[in-house]
This record gives sequence, structure tokens and C-alpha cells, in this order.
Amino acid sequence: MKTKILLLTGIMITSCSQPKRLTYPDTPQVDTVDTYFGEKVADPYRWLENDTSAATGAWVKAENEVTNKYLSEIPFRQKLLKRLTELANYEKIGAPFKKHGKYYFYKNDGLQNQSVLYVQDSINGKPKVFLDPNKLSTDGTVALTSLSFSHNGKYAAYAISRSGSDWREIYVIDVATGNLLSDHITWAKFTGASWQGDGFYYSAYDAPVKGKEFSNVNEHHKIYYHKIGEPQSADKLIYQNSAYPKRFYTADVSEDEKALFIFESGEGRGNALFLKDLRKKNAPIIKIATDFNYEYAPIEVIGNNIYFYTNYNAPKNKIMVADIDHPALANWKDLIPESEQVLSSAEVIGGKLFLTYDKDASNHAYIYDLNGKQQCEIKLPSLGSVSFSGDKDDKECFFNFTSFTIPGSTYKYDIDTNTSTLFRSPKVNFNSDDFITEQIFFPSKDSVKIPMFLTYKKGLKKDGKNPVFLYGYGGFNISLYPSFSTSRIPFLENGGIYVQVNLRGGSEYGEAWHIAGTKMNKQNVFDDFISAAEYLINNHYTNSKKIAIVGGSNGGLLVGACMTQRPDLFEVAIPQVGVMDMLRYHKFTIGWNWASDYGTSEDSKEMFEYLKGYSPLHNLKKGTKYPATLVTTADHDDRVVPAHSFKFAATLQACNDGTNPTIIRIDSKAGHGAGKPMSKILEEQADIYSFIMYNLKMNPKF
Repeated sequence: MKTKILLLTGIMITSCSQPKRLTYPDTPQVDTVDTYFGEKVADPYRWLENDTSAATGAWVKAENEVTNKYLSEIPFRQKLLKRLTELANYEKIGAPFKKHGKYYFYKNDGLQNQSVLYVQDSINGKPKVFLDPNKLSTDGTVALTSLSFSHNGKYAAYAISRSGSDWREIYVIDVATGNLLSDHITWAKFTGASWQGDGFYYSAYDAPVKGKEFSNVNEHHKIYYHKIGEPQSADKLIYQNSAYPKRFYTADVSEDEKALFIFESGEGRGNALFLKDLRKKNAPIIKIATDFNYEYAPIEVIGNNIYFYTNYNAPKNKIMVADIDHPALANWKDLIPESEQVLSSAEVIGGKLFLTYDKDASNHAYIYDLNGKQQCEIKLPSLGSVSFSGDKDDKECFFNFTSFTIPGSTYKYDIDTNTSTLFRSPKVNFNSDDFITEQIFFPSKDSVKIPMFLTYKKGLKKDGKNPVFLYGYGGFNISLYPSFSTSRIPFLENGGIYVQVNLRGGSEYGEAWHIAGTKMNKQNVFDDFISAAEYLINNHYTNSKKIAIVGGSNGGLLVGACMTQRPDLFEVAIPQVGVMDMLRYHKFTIGWNWASDYGTSEDSKEMFEYLKGYSPLHNLKKGTKYPATLVTTADHDDRVVPAHSFKFAATLQACNDGTNPTIIRIDSKAGHGAGKPMSKILEEQADIYSFIMYNLKMNPKF
């Protein structure tokens, strides 16, 4: 393919709300053209896909200089950062979990970059540090991503991520002494450590091409067994499938070490499932469930029974049970059938099944016995989200609860009496009684009712002038539940409304709701989001000059699609680590895995045209007045590679009519978002919220 560099002239952008013009860097164009089913599509910023080139590095530096200068001149940015820092500076403690007679919990004293893992001999004993990730780097960019204990209690394996990458390294600690052993696993991905005896299973790729660690397609995922004390080079290959090099393969051993489960995913919306009977020497690995349209997840092995969470012939999910000696799907039996509400999680604690069901995007919890009979509902503090902590033989159970106005609090649950008592509650500089959350159901473009939560200060006037932070996701069977965030507080305190929309594409109402927002139905997701904004305007909550839309990853795609389809409807857009090039997303790292939701430009002419019809990158039009836009990405994002944001920002700067700022914030030593240190989180939130509040013409007081 012939490539020619065409230099652009400097772009001068003016906004009536800005103190002076923004001058963006010159961004070279190339004459790259791709042909899809006879249609030619130009890709003038293709060179920005090379994230390690000197030219891309220079462009990133120049763009960040423009962005940093703009943000630094927002008059209240530093005061906002100070307020966000004050709010975040509170003790955050996770629910305790018990392993081999000791209790463990994660705690952040307030502004620590990473939470610290503590251990105590009894629930009221004196805690001591078991593992402090803050000591693994000087800047807090090494994060703890998983932890697992050997079943004999001798060892703990932990995985770390560096600079936010999806790549994992695994280390091992001697639990009794706390000493780090020599074991070190590299190039692991989408895995933790699953123990059998004095060793564990993990998944890894071959070492990638140097310089392309964060962009090349990941292929040939393999499962290995590592024996403690041996080098990684001696690890035994347990499973690979060369016929399908792009699929994922992960292992999970039951707590009693009777069964090794192997998951195969990446083909459809679900997974295939294999089993190896560890009770029998040299037992084969057998496939027990094969249809990739369904999810098959073992919950626990108890006696000879395997309990499964699945949506097999049950779009709202159910519990099934099988005999370990006859594990094929044909022999599974319904234990707790599908109900009207969506079953979103299941676990065995204290010999009981703890099931979480969703009703209109809020959690409700119930206990069943192992024969499938419902025993009771667990009363939760309010509408919100819950997560349980406990093992199958534990007599103690804890749960964490949060809502839009309640910070994450831990409750101790008595299984025998069905009563809960508050165990720990954080002390946040925030009066939840001053705020209210309401849930509204509004009609989308096709009249389907969509739920959304609104949180705002009591006494709000519906005068059509309130600033709105409109957030959504809408994809990959992921639900958005009520949750608490200190970063929203300054916006709420200054008269803002936080709105969270439960779009189609998620799992709020089961698999049918998910499918209604995928592939040739993806436009439903954007219509839902646009309809939410229109409802808020028509019902006098706000107006189009007061709405900021925000979303990350698939939610970044949402923001990009909506701002290109309805630039008149929103004043500010924040697409974070978004999927912006829908014609080429599948050509990077694990992007191919998203085809079950999106389809690809290579599937058919119809699918190509549909994707091109909403792809944010391909629907920017010259001379259009787009919302004030802050694109965010990071140099180590190997989930949604930064090229998406780079090309979108460059094109937007060239197309925007010049009346609103169009800047891109490119973080360093950071990835898709997980594991980001507190210092970086606070800086990013200060930038995002100051950009939003400034361009919504708010006059915040801190």
C-alpha cells in the first residue's frame, strides 16, 4: 500500500466561552485507503496506529501540551483538585474474607495509591500487613490484580499489572513467613492462579514482538501448570487449541481439588466448558458444554454434585446441578429455574446458596438451600448493589453494600437468624441526607421503556437550567448498578444532576435486553441515550446547553456515536478510552473478541455498512459544531488501543467548526483504567470535572 504524507496547515479554533483561541498541532495525513465490498474508505491518520513510532510520540507530546495548557487555565481547577482530594481522603476497607483460619481484608488509609492487604488471626484481632502493593513501585503504577491461596494454606499467589496493562506477572508468597519465593510468571493474561497441590494453573501467551506488546493481536492462549520452586520454562502445557488461535482458555480448580474446569471463550456470547476429573489418574479432558451462545459457570463442587450458574435456555439465568461422574450438559438438571427477575450472581456460603437477583437495575439477595428451596430474602439497606464474602464451609458471612448516596459499607450477616448488623462504615465528608435518588422510566425512540437513576441535591428546581452529567455503557451484557463515588460530590454540591442510564446492550433485564443492543441492533443503544437527554429536557430538568455526556470503553463508543449523530443535543462530550474506529477495532490486541456484540466490517456488506453508519471516526463531518470534547486515553491501554482516540481526536480537530475546544488527554504509565493509582485518578477526575463545569458555564464554589 503506497503511503504519502500530506501536511495540514495549523488549525485555529475559537470558542466564545474560551479566553483565547486554541491552536492544535499540525497532524500529517496519509493517502491510506481500504476497500470494503467495493467501497473505498480513507484512513488519513493510519500512521497514528503505530504507538511506538517517534512521529506518534511527538504528536502525543504536542497534543498533551495543548491540553495541559487549556486545563491549567480553568480558574477553579486547582480548587476542585483540592476538594476531590479532601473527599477521597477517607479510610476505605473491604469486606473481610477467611482463609485457613485467618481473616484478610483490603484497606486504603485514604490517599494511598493502592489498597493494602491485611491479615488478622481473629475478626477482632490486630491487623498486620500481608501484602502492600505500594512497595512494588515508586509511583503507585504497579497494581495487585488477583490473589489466591493454595488449598493446603502454605502459599499465596498474587498477580500484578504494570502501568495499567492487561499483561500479568504472577509471584508466590510463603504464607507462614511472608517471604517472597523465587517463582515468577511472565506474559500471563486474563488469568489468576488456580491451585492444585503445590502448584497452580495459569493462562499465558508466547512473549510478544518487542515494541508491539500493547498493540498486536493476541493469539495462542495456553494453559500451563506451574510447580512451586521450578522455573517458568519447566511449566507443563496443559491445554491449547491451535485450530482457534484467538480464543481464550482459562482454568479453575474446585476447592476440594476434585475437578479442573477449563473455559473456552471468544467465539460467541458465552463459553464452552471442559472438565478433567482430578480424582482419577491420567483422566482425559472432556468437553461438557459446547454452545458458545450460552454461559456455563461452575459455582461449587459439593460431594458429587456440581452446581452451575447458566443462561442455557434461560435468558434471565438459572441454577443447574450435575453429577461429577456424568457431567455432560445432557445430564444437567434444573435446580432453581429462571424467574421473572434476572439472576446476576450465585455463590455457596455456609452450605447455602446466596443468590443475587436484579429488579430494575438494583440488587435483591436471597438464600436457598442446596436442594433449591428458597429460605429467605436478605433485607438490604435500600436500593443499591451488594456483594457477598464467604466460603462454602464458613459460618460467617459479610456483605458490602453501596448506593448513589451510601459509601461502600460492610455488614455482618447471621445465616441462622437472617439478620444483618453494620460491621464497618466509612466516614466521608459528605451528608447523604442532603441528596436524593429517583428512578425514572422513559420511552426510547421505539417506545421501549428505559430506566435511569437521577441523583441530585434536595430542593432542586425543574427550571430547565440544571447541569447534567449523563453516563451510560450499554454493551457486553454488563449492568450498571447504583454505586458511590466521591468524584461526583462537587458536581452535585454545585447544583448538578448525576444521571445513570440503563441502556439496552447491558444485562439489566437478561439476555434479550443484551441482544437488543448488539450488532444490527446497536443503534438502539444510542437512541436510548439520546432519548434520555430529550426526556430530561422535555421535563424541565435541563437544556441542551447544560448536558455533558460521559462514558468509557464501550461507553466511549456510545459518547462518540451520540455526539456525531446529535451534536446539537449536548454541550460537552467526554469519550474515555473509547472504541472509535468500528471498521478496524478487531485488528488490535483482543478487539476481535468484541465481534459477538459488534460484528465486524469483514462479516458482510450489510454489517460493514451498518458499522460505518455509526462508527464515530467515520461520521465526523467538516464544518460541524461539535460539543466541547475532552478525549481521554493512555499509553499502556492494550484493551482499547490508544489509536482509536488518537485518530478520532485528530479528525475531530480537523472537522470541528472551531467554536468549541477539542482536546485529548493522553496519560502515561496508565492503561484502560483498572489499577490506576489514586494520584492519577484524582488528577484525571479534576481534569474531567473542571472541563465539564467550565464548559457548562457553572460557577462552582469549593
